[in-house]
Amino acid sequence: MKPWGGRFSASTDEAVERFTASIDTDRHIAEDDVEGSLAHAAMLTAQGIVNAADGEALRVGLEAIRDELAAGTFPWDLQLEDVHMNVERRLATIAGDRVAGQLHTARSRNDQVALDARLFLRRRLGALRGRLVDLERAILDRATEHIDTLLPGYTHLQRAQPVRLAHHLLAYREMLARDRGRIDDGLRRALISPLGSGAIAGTPHKIDRAHVAATLGLPGVTANSMDATSDRDFMLEAMSAAAIGMMHLSRWAEEMVLWTTLEFGFATIGDAFTTGSSMMPQKKNPDVAELVRGKTGRVIGDLVALLVTMKGLPLAYNRDLQEDKPSLVDAIETWSASVDVWARMLPSITFHADRMKAALAGGYVLATEVADYLAQKGVPFRDAHEVVGKIVGSCVASSRTLESLSLAELKAFHPAFEADVSGWLDAEKAIERRDLPGGPAKKRVLAAIAAARAELGA
Repeated sequence: MKPWGGRFSASTDEAVERFTASIDTDRHIAEDDVEGSLAHAAMLTAQGIVNAADGEALRVGLEAIRDELAAGTFPWDLQLEDVHMNVERRLATIAGDRVAGQLHTARSRNDQVALDARLFLRRRLGALRGRLVDLERAILDRATEHIDTLLPGYTHLQRAQPVRLAHHLLAYREMLARDRGRIDDGLRRALISPLGSGAIAGTPHKIDRAHVAATLGLPGVTANSMDATSDRDFMLEAMSAAAIGMMHLSRWAEEMVLWTTLEFGFATIGDAFTTGSSMMPQKKNPDVAELVRGKTGRVIGDLVALLVTMKGLPLAYNRDLQEDKPSLVDAIETWSASVDVWARMLPSITFHADRMKAALAGGYVLATEVADYLAQKGVPFRDAHEVVGKIVGSCVASSRTLESLSLAELKAFHPAFEADVSGWLDAEKAIERRDLPGGPAKKRVLAAIAAARAELGA
């Protein structure tokens, strides 16, 4: 195929055509490209740059293309290097070469693709945001169900202190809420129109950039044409949000892989979200969780790939930027699919309260409680910490539990121990003493669930 424009006399090498084509990825932004073109055509018509009859023909043709894309019948031509040329050639077939040729007046593929990517993010992140809300609601349902289920909280993967399973689950809800916040914050910067920036220096045509922005529901236009055509910060922010969001899911996935082992036995994932082994008939593998954990590396790699591409680019547009969309699309689509499957899987999980309760009996999870008891008796906490550490060491050596020690044995370690210490050697009472904002006491957890439901409802 001959290169686009009249400067060239020879056709492009077939290997170059294959190397430079972006059709596979461009399919994801095709409907956004048409949406931007409809707004551009409407503005050209309103400004008298295109006459009313031709403007109507452009509108009808573009709407027909939009319908074809929605129906999956759009005739992609792989010899045309990108979505823009495919849409323009199809428009020429529908409306004629003369009419279709006017659509590109006062714009470049540089500002056109910058707009397409912003519209893509609005559409896909809007849908993803809804999936995050679905997952948050699923968490709240499971947290409500397990408000009275107690288990050890872990630090360093060692049993630390008793908590409610509901409180544990709500920690992931907090992460997801921040993920939504990053989407909202990034979209505030992304949703601004670059159209009218041209290739680098705008256009001499008397266009109305604000008209295009308003038609697309965007609050304003970019301030610098050189920045507008080469800026990919909005993509990097979206991909950063995706990488962080996937990291959150990966942490949860790692935990579910551990919890569903026989060694932990805290949970069982429903059959619909697990797989078997081709050799070992007894196996029930947490493949969904493992794949979410594995795909996280890919999304982080997508972010790094675009950062590395951007770091060496001078102003303004460079063809390197064609490599932005594969990373962007992969990151957003992978994050979206992962959130969706996790929201479906969570209701299938059975949490084993008996195994969690049994785990509270080991690991001296009430040791901090005993130290706090001594501190309330006037013993400096550092001294109390030292005393309880010695008590735990003695229990480990004699294979005993804290609860099994008599008052006399405790007093041998420090005279501040009194009979009321027995009330501090109960996991549920220990949790209820942590009655403060953000704490695991029952009323605080119930209030957190209610507040979260109210926020999601709003």
